[in-house]
Amino acid sequence: MSFIETLKEKAKKDIKTIVLPEATDVRVLEAADKIGKESFAKVILVGNEDEVIKKAKENNLDISKAKIVDPEKSENKEKYIETFYELRKAKGMTEEEARNKMKDPVYFGMMMVKCEDADGLVSGAAHSTADTLRPALQILKTAPGTKLVSAFFLMVVPDCEYGENGVFIFADSGLNENPDSDKLSEIAISSAKSFKQLVGKEPKIGMLSYSTYGSAKSELTEKVIEATKLLKEKAPELKADGELQLDAAIVPEVGRSKAKGSEVAGYCNTLVFPDLNSGNIGYKLVQRLGKAEAYGPLCQGIAKPVNDLSRGCSSDDIVGVVAITSVQAQG
Repeated sequence: MSFIETLKEKAKKDIKTIVLPEATDVRVLEAADKIGKESFAKVILVGNEDEVIKKAKENNLDISKAKIVDPEKSENKEKYIETFYELRKAKGMTEEEARNKMKDPVYFGMMMVKCEDADGLVSGAAHSTADTLRPALQILKTAPGTKLVSAFFLMVVPDCEYGENGVFIFADSGLNENPDSDKLSEIAISSAKSFKQLVGKEPKIGMLSYSTYGSAKSELTEKVIEATKLLKEKAPELKADGELQLDAAIVPEVGRSKAKGSEVAGYCNTLVFPDLNSGNIGYKLVQRLGKAEAYGPLCQGIAKPVNDLSRGCSSDDIVGVVAITSVQAQG
């Protein structure tokens, strides 16, 4: 059974309701069809009901198991407008602006999650990351005890002996451009929680650099060394080490050679990259050259499960992210 199939089985044990606000995108409708057949989540499609049904019929898709909610006709419309206005009036939001925002399917979907009419939301097939995260932060806010919202990719590498049987988290690979040491430590803590929740195994964190244990010295390596120190102070219960080169982090014999005495070097499954350049390049290299499944950018640190999609995603990618979001909602 593949890793995503395992997550689907986990999702079936406590069915959650996930909002898909991009309801006229054919890939989203294909995903709704597939999820309906597999029955691991309930799906809400946000959009004009006639348009959504017409698009589904044109493409011979069965979305009968999904619920379609039209923001203009919803019985909860006024409640959502009022709640959003109350949330944002201190920031200068007017009632008229709140009313206009609730015409946007992503904002409307976020209010469904906020008001517990749904458990999570997946967007990004036809929206930028900013267009997904902005309403999430305005409406849902950050999770208690979390300083920073960050993004990760869940990587599933075929025929791979490294990580957790080829399963890794790569972070931050989608949001924070150049985090300082404190932010890197926060990304590591959130990523460890995400790994434990989704994979069900102990996270082993590698704080990545182009240097291992002082083999090079610069401002860049010092940032990772300080981040590792902060991480161990904040969360001493976590297994983590750094600074580590990629091979020292995931290849046991290299870890033993370059990082003698480390309890995680060579066995890391949760990889924290020093900046968005390296994180984004790294996941795409593994995805394209290693033929890995790459799910994300997935969000961590938001009060309720919200996940982004690549605009180049397939319907199967959407299905996988809905499964992930469902398991996150169980947590």
